[in-house]
Amino acid sequence: MPTKGGVASITPQSRWDSGGGGGYKPPTMKTLTLEQIRKLPKTDLHVHLDGSLRLSTILELARQDGIELPATTEAGLAAAMHVGENTGSLTEYLKAFDVTLRVLQTEAALTRVAYELGEDAAAEGVRYMEVRYSPMLHTRGSLSLTKVVEAVINGLRRAQDDFGIHSNVIICGIRNISPESSLEMAELAVAYKNRGVVGFDLAGAEYDHPAKHHKDAFQLIRNNNINCTIHAGEAYGPESIEQALHVCGAHRIGHGCRLREDGDLLHYITDHRVPLECCPSSNVQTGAVRDLRSHPLKFYQDLGVRVTVNTDNRLITDTTVSKELFIVHTEMDVGWPSLKSIILNGFKSAFLPFHERRAMLRAVAIELEQFERENHLTPGSEAAPKALLPASSLS
Repeated sequence: MPTKGGVASITPQSRWDSGGGGGYKPPTMKTLTLEQIRKLPKTDLHVHLDGSLRLSTILELARQDGIELPATTEAGLAAAMHVGENTGSLTEYLKAFDVTLRVLQTEAALTRVAYELGEDAAAEGVRYMEVRYSPMLHTRGSLSLTKVVEAVINGLRRAQDDFGIHSNVIICGIRNISPESSLEMAELAVAYKNRGVVGFDLAGAEYDHPAKHHKDAFQLIRNNNINCTIHAGEAYGPESIEQALHVCGAHRIGHGCRLREDGDLLHYITDHRVPLECCPSSNVQTGAVRDLRSHPLKFYQDLGVRVTVNTDNRLITDTTVSKELFIVHTEMDVGWPSLKSIILNGFKSAFLPFHERRAMLRAVAIELEQFERENHLTPGSEAAPKALLPASSLS
């Protein structure tokens, strides 16, 4: 029986029929609008600070600090950075960061960009966000690593005060720089544990830069009981995901597009409830998948993987969480029951203390049930046998 997120799929393409044609056939579920999705509570667990600036802010900071850019207008800058374009590879995609990092070398700039990111995310219904970046990339001037961390946390806390969005930081090591620098970033994460930093990540060029080279950094992270996530299976095969899990001890996987190539590993991740931080539009733009239709997200969700949907880089990918969810809904044919499950997965997968995460999840579940009723998304009593509806704790 076709399922989505453990619930019978309510789509025209997959209707359950108990053999002789007289079984249960749920009605076609109506399509949600982007505006409706914007109103839903949501998370963004995989968003890079240095890929999520406003174009206007880049131009203003450059003028203010006398920094040369490849263009002097928003349209020109977007074209120069290939914003929203398919670049063909992760290496090409990452070149846009050369521009954004130029203007992110002062405390004021980092605080402002973090604050604006919080503002923009809150405006589209993001309730909880984990912002990742590598502090060592922001020390070209006179800033110390600690000043970099504190500037970003300050901006996020101000956004929380003004807009109600709860945000924390994930500090990144960079695969293609050095294991020693990753260890230094891990030490920074340890120093700021419980002070705004909730996790550690390994980002950067994946191909030819295996995670196992950075195992000392992750050993320090594990020794200090800190959460970790690793970019894996984006620009390299499932071996990269296996290293992230079994050598580095990752609690979540960033992207994971190529997980489907290893069935045994796929079931391990499903059985152990390891969340995937999926970023559909970004994956197309980096060449990780050919197009949205060939993205494995729906396959993973149908199989029972704990899938989350995220932006990756709001500016460079030209997206929002709402847009990504809308794309998943309309272009991947993911109906409301599975979309609801994906939204809840984001809150389940947050790097938060258990009781705090549970309280947030309960509140969001109530909001989603109210949204269902108001938009007539809840099937009638005849729509689905109760046996097909699993307990939320098992989803």
